[in-house]
Amino acid sequence: MEIDSGSTAWVLTCAALVMLMTPGLAFFYGGMSRAKSVLNMMMMSLGSIAVISVLWVLVGYSLTFGSGSGPLSPIIGGLDTVGLTSILTGENNAIEGLPDMAFAAFQMMFAIITVALISGAIADRARFGAWMVFAPVWALLVYFPIAHWVWSADGWIFNLGAIDFAGGTAVHINAGAAALAVALVVGRRKGFGTDDGFRPHNLPFVLLGAALLWFGWFGFNAGSAVAANTTASIAFVNTQVATAAAAGAWMLVERLRFKGATSLGFASGAVAGLVAITPAASTLDPIGSIILGLIAGAVCSFAVSLKYRLGFDDSLDVVGIHLVAGVIGSIAIGFLATGAVTSVTMAEETNGLFFGGGLSVLITQVIAVVAVLLYSFVASFIIAKVIDMVMGFRVREEVEVDGIDQVHNESAYEFTGMHGTGAFGAETPASSNGTAPGEPVKTEQKVEA
Repeated sequence: MEIDSGSTAWVLTCAALVMLMTPGLAFFYGGMSRAKSVLNMMMMSLGSIAVISVLWVLVGYSLTFGSGSGPLSPIIGGLDTVGLTSILTGENNAIEGLPDMAFAAFQMMFAIITVALISGAIADRARFGAWMVFAPVWALLVYFPIAHWVWSADGWIFNLGAIDFAGGTAVHINAGAAALAVALVVGRRKGFGTDDGFRPHNLPFVLLGAALLWFGWFGFNAGSAVAANTTASIAFVNTQVATAAAAGAWMLVERLRFKGATSLGFASGAVAGLVAITPAASTLDPIGSIILGLIAGAVCSFAVSLKYRLGFDDSLDVVGIHLVAGVIGSIAIGFLATGAVTSVTMAEETNGLFFGGGLSVLITQVIAVVAVLLYSFVASFIIAKVIDMVMGFRVREEVEVDGIDQVHNESAYEFTGMHGTGAFGAETPASSNGTAPGEPVKTEQKVEA
């Protein structure tokens, strides 16, 4: 099969963009965390890169996109591409003109960030070692099967006809449901609901992370066309306008509710829009994408406060943004899909209810949403519970109070150097009265913590 160098270059570039999203997520989550646990939070995202990359090559790609056999074929892939050795030559590729290895690289980045998304729900209190056990087990038992259901030609959701262009169900509903389950197992942070010390410690980090996510998401969505074509162009534009509309809607709701828009609201709204358009980027026109973004931004701005009413501690709003926006975007296809777009991006024309279609598309989307949500929640709860029983998922109370970063023998910010010692007692070049060498000695010096 002849390789299309343009499409191959496009997919590999998009794979790199999606890879950038995980460090972007680390900044987004790290900025929203407390200063004393920011490194632990960022390490949970970076640790996902380390473990899932290797696992994907060993068995992940095969279990997700490999050819299954017998009655298990709709549920899980086979072991025909274990280690990726069988796709080295680039012959008999599943996607015309594209090496299987390029597609495997692209999908590897999806697996990494899906796992990393879950970590935000358990910020400030989860053991890093327990997380590094949870991540590969969850990928094996939850992500790989669900991704097979949704995207493999053998998968039962794929053959049901459900539409998930880039991961509304397989990535965001999946991760959001898992986040809720793990948060329930780990429990609430000390002081949750009463302590005002849970505000984001570094909003510039949050904005930087949101910007990196937004930039990388063009690879996430437009790259899912797996070719440099019209579908990629439509997905690109839809991603931009839905995200912008969602950020604006969130800030407008903040203005009406709290008399002022915030930078955190802009960043959160943008992510909500990115999530919502992900499954629908190839089925909506730009006007429909703007409408979807407005709905997602407004609804998610209310949804993030449900954790206080319902009593679960989703630290960084994974449930309120990724689960809720993923559901909105996936179901919106049943209303807003238009044949003017799907006749170009799909094998056949599909219309939602608002464009003269029947209920079949909507019903199919709801079935996919419910199936993924329920399986992910139940399986994730069991995995997290077993890990908690065997090794403990939560740090000791004194570690949580003092800050989890101490476990890594590091600190994100050097606050104590002015007193002559570093974060862990290392001496710094300061005189006995706190002045640095070469500075005039001060008879009175007051240092505010």
